[in-house]
Amino acid sequence: MPGKDKLTSAQNLDELFDVVNAQDEVVAQATRREVHRRELFHRAVHVFVFGDDGRVFLQKRSMAKDRSPGLWDASCSGHVDAGEAYDAAASRELREEIGLAPARPPERWLYVEAQAQTGWEFIWVYRVQGNGPFVLHPAEIECGEWSTWDEISLAVRLNPERFTSPFRLIWARLCAQRELGGELR
Repeated sequence: MPGKDKLTSAQNLDELFDVVNAQDEVVAQATRREVHRRELFHRAVHVFVFGDDGRVFLQKRSMAKDRSPGLWDASCSGHVDAGEAYDAAASRELREEIGLAPARPPERWLYVEAQAQTGWEFIWVYRVQGNGPFVLHPAEIECGEWSTWDEISLAVRLNPERFTSPFRLIWARLCAQRELGGELR
């Protein structure tokens, strides 16, 4: 049964991640299970997909996820595999989670230091243009939704518990950047 294979592969607790130090330098490798259990520094990417109309596509994480099941998150997000570069992980996650292979690679937008709120992940946040339709990976994503910047900000303010912890941190920083006149998309 194809769906079962996808569910199993999405939750591979034995997949390898690079363990990094406080300067985000690779110092070892460990399994997903070990990295999360021991709260080791590791790497992740979050990608925001903007439509031509300026709206942002957000995903609601699958209930099968081992972390933050059923919560809203960036358009796609995921760990950087052992030996993989951040930029390659961002492109891979776009293809795997929502079936998007843009003509240009996603653009680096914001870097977030590892901390408790990120689950000890160093995160590169990316942005890219794309209008869909998307093919959502059922083991990763329950559903997706297009929203305006203001709609997302209001939802985060009124119901923060519906969003992943890293998303809330990232969104707050992006909002602060927007208020300072930073580019939105």
